[in-house]
Amino acid sequence: MKANSNKGTMISSALNYSKTHFDRFVDELIDFLRIPSISTVPSSAKDVDKAAHWLVHHLQSLGLHDAKAFPTEGHPIVVAHYEVDPSRPTVLVYGHYDVQPVDPLDLWDSPPFSPVIKDGILYARGACDDKGQLFMHLKAFEAWMQTSGRAPVNLKFILEGEEESGSASLPGFIETHRNALAADVVVISDSSLFASGIPSITYGLRGMTYVEMTLTGPDRDLHSGTYGGAIHNPINALGDLIGKMHDEHHRITIDGFYDRVRPLSEDELDAIDALPFNAKNWVQEVGVDLPVTEYGFSVLVSSTSRPTLDCNGIWGGYTGDGAKTVLPSQASAKISMRLVPDQDPKEIAELTESWLRRHLPASMHMDFKVVHGAHPVLIDTESRAMAAAAKALEDVYGCPPYFTRIGGSIPVVADFKELLGLDSVLMGFGLDSDAIHSPNEHFGLDRFAEGIEAILRFHAHYGLP
Repeated sequence: MKANSNKGTMISSALNYSKTHFDRFVDELIDFLRIPSISTVPSSAKDVDKAAHWLVHHLQSLGLHDAKAFPTEGHPIVVAHYEVDPSRPTVLVYGHYDVQPVDPLDLWDSPPFSPVIKDGILYARGACDDKGQLFMHLKAFEAWMQTSGRAPVNLKFILEGEEESGSASLPGFIETHRNALAADVVVISDSSLFASGIPSITYGLRGMTYVEMTLTGPDRDLHSGTYGGAIHNPINALGDLIGKMHDEHHRITIDGFYDRVRPLSEDELDAIDALPFNAKNWVQEVGVDLPVTEYGFSVLVSSTSRPTLDCNGIWGGYTGDGAKTVLPSQASAKISMRLVPDQDPKEIAELTESWLRRHLPASMHMDFKVVHGAHPVLIDTESRAMAAAAKALEDVYGCPPYFTRIGGSIPVVADFKELLGLDSVLMGFGLDSDAIHSPNEHFGLDRFAEGIEAILRFHAHYGLP
């Protein structure tokens, strides 16, 4: 009884501190969001570095005196440690401080790096993905230290600056710092609630194979009047190839693509069916007239638990104002494939290239490259850490969370499992409507507060069961 009483007192004190200092927390987050740390843009490298050192200084101000930004071949990785008791479990917190590019800039209602608050919603690039969610963990730690003087768990932080550009430096860093990063579980807040006020914990992530191809026909751009009708246009050839990658049932036609797909169990299908999802509302929110899914699968299954193939970009020829009657020499496309257990990103890339080369017209040459890949992930929902997270979310929202799969990829989750043997708890507080890779990205301050509370409660339930 006394232990439970002390636990309750610790939580109450930390929660009161968080509420009392919440406005300052928001002001600090706004300072962080002002740094344009776009990892994919070389000209922003100094700003990415600035954001890393901002984090180091902030972590040190919270009492994490060993906080350090480690240089890599790309952008810095920030690491810090806190130990309260070696007998307590250790939580490794992962987040990323880099952000997506802001294009198209003219669609933003306010400058992306001049944060504004409207009706309790914070608008800025990175507000949700992932600076705002990362920052919840720092503020939860501060609340423990300023009230009880200690956290209920040991904590380690690994905060990277390349997530939005493929995390190229991270796996090698993890491998060479295995001992320093040893923990019992990883906690990541870089995902979403199922819906506003509906708590969820992600246990399944799709993987990714991302490729780029360029078709070359003539050795230079040609006049379409002089040569049209006698030369195969690379844009036409590319469009035809992409069109053939799905059949009339929207099933991917690459030979062997589905060979390793693990079917959903009846329990998994029942769990998906139980989610409070309305396909008609979803269609309206997305702004389309009707959904298009692989034959025989629902919108929710198709968007979270089935493999996909999508053309993410296509270019070639003249795209400026007015007319230029050019027959282009080249046409290019970027294609992403979301993968499910037990598909392998490398194998899928090889199958894709093989299929493309077999269907390539004799009039074309093709350059093909793999941009990056990520393994799909399934996480044990019965672990002690998952139980603590579920209890924390139930405390905050008044109802048990759903365990869900999401359609996106978080490559580092597979890296942590492969390199450190650690499962992750994906406890995110974004919403699909937060426009995380789009203009007007935002994060509700109510969810910022709920996230801090949930993290505090998770620490207590996991460290003081």
